[in-house]
Amino acid sequence: MNKILFVIGLVFYSIYTPAMAQTEANLGIDSPSIAVIKKSLATRMPILKPLFESHSIGLTRDGLIQIMKPDNIHPTERRNVEMLVDDDNKDRATLYREIARANGRPDWEADLKRTFGERWINRAPTGWMIEDAAGVWKKK
Repeated sequence: MNKILFVIGLVFYSIYTPAMAQTEANLGIDSPSIAVIKKSLATRMPILKPLFESHSIGLTRDGLIQIMKPDNIHPTERRNVEMLVDDDNKDRATLYREIARANGRPDWEADLKRTFGERWINRAPTGWMIEDAAGVWKKK
């Protein structure tokens, strides 16, 4: 759990994209809504981790997660996993939007999304499924 929180923390404090070249985004910016999203993502990760490890889900290049192998998920759990992935992706999208908005630059949302995708993929453990820049899925 500490490793997950560390990775999330690094992502929030180390993102920098070309579109933000003239003004660096304050990714450590906080608001009540950002704090809630961070907590939600951190709370959900221990549940998602075994799904990443079994290749049932993977990290997309645009900062989301995707179900990769639904057959790896027991049929009675499939709906729960779909809801978890959906909830996580909603939080991720909201996080990107809120960070861009808090920086006064809603136009940075798409860049933040791609940058978070790159950073999360770079920090993912070996063996997780990732989508590369060309859209090809592979094991990291």
